[in-house]
Amino acid sequence: MKVLMYGINYAPELTGIGKYTGELATWLAARGHEVTVITSMPYYPKWEVHDQYKGRGWHVEKTDGVTIYRSPLYVPSKLSAKTRILQEVSFIASTFPAGLKKLLSKKVDIVINVCPPFHLSLFPLLYGLLRRVPVVTHVQDLQVDVARDLNMIKNKNILSLMLKLERWMFRRSSMVTTISKGMYKKIVAKSIPPQKCMVLPNWVDEHAVTPLNKEQSLYREFGLQLTDKVILYSGNLGEKQGLEVIIEVANSFRSYKDVYFIIVGSGGAEAKLKELAGVVNLPNVKFFPLQPYEKLPALLATADLHLVLQKKSASDLVMPSKITGILAAGGVPIVTAGAGTTLYQLIEEHNMGILVEPENAKALAAGIMDALESDLSLLKNNARQYAEQHLSKEVILQNWESMLYNIHNNVLTGTIGGAPGSPKKNKVKIVRPEKAAS
Repeated sequence: MKVLMYGINYAPELTGIGKYTGELATWLAARGHEVTVITSMPYYPKWEVHDQYKGRGWHVEKTDGVTIYRSPLYVPSKLSAKTRILQEVSFIASTFPAGLKKLLSKKVDIVINVCPPFHLSLFPLLYGLLRRVPVVTHVQDLQVDVARDLNMIKNKNILSLMLKLERWMFRRSSMVTTISKGMYKKIVAKSIPPQKCMVLPNWVDEHAVTPLNKEQSLYREFGLQLTDKVILYSGNLGEKQGLEVIIEVANSFRSYKDVYFIIVGSGGAEAKLKELAGVVNLPNVKFFPLQPYEKLPALLATADLHLVLQKKSASDLVMPSKITGILAAGGVPIVTAGAGTTLYQLIEEHNMGILVEPENAKALAAGIMDALESDLSLLKNNARQYAEQHLSKEVILQNWESMLYNIHNNVLTGTIGGAPGSPKKNKVKIVRPEKAAS
């Protein structure tokens, strides 16, 4: 198939949406598909254009068999709802030349539109309408719901307009995919037919990310002793997670000389966290930059416990991508999730982590203390087993390919029209990971 992917984040971004979009494109290209990507200069999670792309304008590159159209965009130094909107609008405007070129050239077979931002769907849907090509909208988080529930946008009229536009975009897509059952339910609740939605979770390469012992970890590189206990937060330092609680909890452990809170990553909340740690002069908090992917297993092996933090208001609107690597490494996540949410049910059902109330520093501190004094071997074994059986990169990407083939074949046979819209049938054959492994 000829596949066009459209999204603001892409490799070589190491975390978040860009990582998974990049791996999906590369995998499809390796399978023989002709893959073209329209994207921006990499900027996430530091919110700064990567050094090797600074000063560069519109250009085309070929990486891992994928043709990539790069466009410059505005990257705000200070994040707010207004600057985020400006950034997203700048991307849409900046990608117009690449979009026009693809619109006027030989048409592709299918378009994959990666959200957020949700309104990036405008170009893919326009392409699909004009060229009569099916569009798959892949939702990594429900951006409008997050903006509403975290009070990032308070104007009710604007929110109402955004929700209507989002619903229209979902309904005009040939298929809407997302990464968790909770997000699936919320999308269906937006009056989207269930047969137009499916769950395709984020994945992990369970052969690359495996359990390691402490001698193989980054203990020495981080200036730690092998006898030290490490509580690790690694990934995007953003506003959705409520990361200030780490500093509060670390302060309650300051008398424990062998317990360290390691924060690895970057993002919009980084400066604030460093300032908070400095104000209370915490010797047990260490900050490190994002580590290269080849160091990920060693980084994960450094932790006795992994923090997976969410605010109450963001429950089931996002699914932390870091959880896949933690489980594959046989790590023990301490998860702040409300009862009834997808993440809560996942951890509880498979007994592979510790659940505490979101935004409750005392509960988090108590959970950490209990865990440090407990035998965690069962949780570690369960975590690794779950990753092998349910998060296999190869199996999930095969399911992606099966879904794309199904939509494409339905267009060829006339089961559905080529333009975006509601499919009459959904015959995607999904391979369960446990069967594929055998």
